[in-house]
Amino acid sequence: MNFEMVMQELEALGKERTKKIYISNGAHEPLFGVATGSMKPIFRKTKINQSLAEELYATGNYDAMYFAGIIADPKAMTQADFERWIDAAYFYMLSDYVVAVTLAEADIAQEVADKWIASGEELRMSAGWSCYCWLLGNRPDSEFSETKIASMLEKVKNTIHNSPERAKYAMSNFIYTVGVSYCPLHDKAVEIAKTVGPVEVKKDSKKSSFLRASENIQKAVEKGQIGFKRKHVRC
Repeated sequence: MNFEMVMQELEALGKERTKKIYISNGAHEPLFGVATGSMKPIFRKTKINQSLAEELYATGNYDAMYFAGIIADPKAMTQADFERWIDAAYFYMLSDYVVAVTLAEADIAQEVADKWIASGEELRMSAGWSCYCWLLGNRPDSEFSETKIASMLEKVKNTIHNSPERAKYAMSNFIYTVGVSYCPLHDKAVEIAKTVGPVEVKKDSKKSSFLRASENIQKAVEKGQIGFKRKHVRC
């Protein structure tokens, strides 16, 4: 399948209702409104295809950019490629669910994510913390430095309440993911989640919402989910 064929198939799968949902979350034109599950039949035709992924990502069309993440070859992407992708990721569904997910399958994942976390830029920080969530939820505990993950938990504890709004979600999710998926620091994550307490996220026109990592870890404990790892990062 070539670029034009993929764009035609995506357009045909677009639904106005889905498009409205994406726009309410921060997407903007151009987009078709394709449910992510509907993309699987197209993937069976394209398989992994990095050059096609680059063409699709460059369109600025949300659905094409999302599909680019599904067919990308993360191990073929350089740090400069990921920087280009994060530059074009204009809202969190791209930064956290396309770029961070793709990065999580690359060998340079931690190196790039560390840089983004330190950047101070909202969506880069969000993608960096999210990438660690995808990594910890998929890779063996032995692939991570316990000291490093512990110091990252401390960083979250000390900075989350003053961090950019979108980064707060990813940071809270990081505490939760360490508590559930990274067994060596389960107890520390539980303790930090309690210390942090509810995290207020301010929204433009709506009431603030509150993130509660402590309660979410407790629910996972009750369901016997501690030590959970997903088989694949990308669907």
